[in-house]
Amino acid sequence: MKTRRLANLQVPAIGYGAMVLSPGIYGDIDDTRAAAALKAALDGGATHVDTSDAYGADGHNERLVGQAIKGRRDEVVLATKFGLAIPEGEPSRPYPVGYAFRELRVNAEPRLVRRYAERSLRNLGTDVIDLYYLHYPDPGVPIEDTVGAMADLVRDGLVRHVGLSNVTAAQLRAAHAVHPVTAVQNEWSMWRPIAPDLLAAARELGVGLVAWSPLGNGFLTGTVETLSGEDDFRHNAPRFSAENLAANNDRYAPVRALAAQLAITPAQLALAWLLHQDEHVVAIPGSRTPSHIEENLSAADLTLHPDTLARVDEALSRIEVTGGTLL
Repeated sequence: MKTRRLANLQVPAIGYGAMVLSPGIYGDIDDTRAAAALKAALDGGATHVDTSDAYGADGHNERLVGQAIKGRRDEVVLATKFGLAIPEGEPSRPYPVGYAFRELRVNAEPRLVRRYAERSLRNLGTDVIDLYYLHYPDPGVPIEDTVGAMADLVRDGLVRHVGLSNVTAAQLRAAHAVHPVTAVQNEWSMWRPIAPDLLAAARELGVGLVAWSPLGNGFLTGTVETLSGEDDFRHNAPRFSAENLAANNDRYAPVRALAAQLAITPAQLALAWLLHQDEHVVAIPGSRTPSHIEENLSAADLTLHPDTLARVDEALSRIEVTGGTLL
């Protein structure tokens, strides 16, 4: 697997987003199938594994990842997040999102940061987190204060690198002034562009970029025509309503046609296109199927000719996605 740098942290160009391995994300899944997917990802070179204390009930996703990396810890860049799995009895504040439920509840108070980290370390079965993200900024807490507490974790050896997720350019700048930020994780794909000012700030500050949902929650694979099962969280995303999904599939037909002309899959084109946007962007697609994981990882080896990139960009410029955005 080709590697890239997030500031001074070297990671595979394509890693693995483990969120899909907990029930209630894309429907039901058992731990045996999840373990097989994680093994396929690690064996394929996707040794940058991304999870969160909020994925699955009671740290389920972190525990899955912890089991998968036993005996392989030295191979893995282990990333997790905090701020949404709020300890019982602690207050929370609303963070507006574009899902049907309209808001998440966040608490990133500095006094809780170490408590979050120690819980994740137990779940993951490790003594250090390689890349620790604030999952969402807390509307009631200056981001500088939260990052100050994260810096204490670095000082004490519990965390190696500080990351931020779902932040603005201004928040990145404010945080970076307190402690160097290694990576910003934001949604970025053919389905959702990154904010230009955030991209500019990351480049200026030397901060790496981690694209979550680089396949548009599966949409960019070209295989999602309907959603089945009420335990698929995409029912909460307006872009995936029956009417909007049909319309969006029609609008992305030219992109799928370009992939066919290149003799690659739509997913491979989406990932390769993303990697061509910046030399310091990496992707963390998630899949439950080893063959799909292998397909995704092979996109790191694709080189798209400038003329091809121009054709893709031209096709994308004509598409208006219906259904709003998640953030």
